[in-house]
Amino acid sequence: MIFMEKFIRSLVTWWALAGGVLLFLVVFLNTFSVAGGIVGNPIPGDFELTEMGVAIAVFAFLPYCQLTNANVTADIFTSKASPRMIAVFGLASSLIALLFSLLLFWCMYQGMVDRYNYQYTSAILLIPMWIPYVPVLFSWILLLLAAIISVKDFYLDSLSRAA
Repeated sequence: MIFMEKFIRSLVTWWALAGGVLLFLVVFLNTFSVAGGIVGNPIPGDFELTEMGVAIAVFAFLPYCQLTNANVTADIFTSKASPRMIAVFGLASSLIALLFSLLLFWCMYQGMVDRYNYQYTSAILLIPMWIPYVPVLFSWILLLLAAIISVKDFYLDSLSRAA
């Protein structure tokens, strides 16, 4: 079990790094497209690639944020709470993330199936629109696994604080 958790943590980290590289490539693409546009030769379909790349990158960061407890929080509500109560809130938020990842995985999967069945393509490059869904669905699976790990961590943390 410990090996599996280490593997998932490593996979989530590498997936987030891959999302960062993808985001860098999107910026690089836009820079060249704008430079090309100045001389009258922009990269065709750059906005389509930007849209897909940024979406994939953002979803790649979600599991890492969940695993490292780096999601946005409203600390003003918990600034005077006990450590045990903060652990309970952390457990609740991890459970919500777990349910949220299941629901959105299902919704995104249905969206991918629709895009595939109706053969939607991008307007300029004619990229099948179901393709970007594949890495996004992988991100949702990783978010689910990260949420399971964080539920375990917060559960054990809240139990140890209660003792």
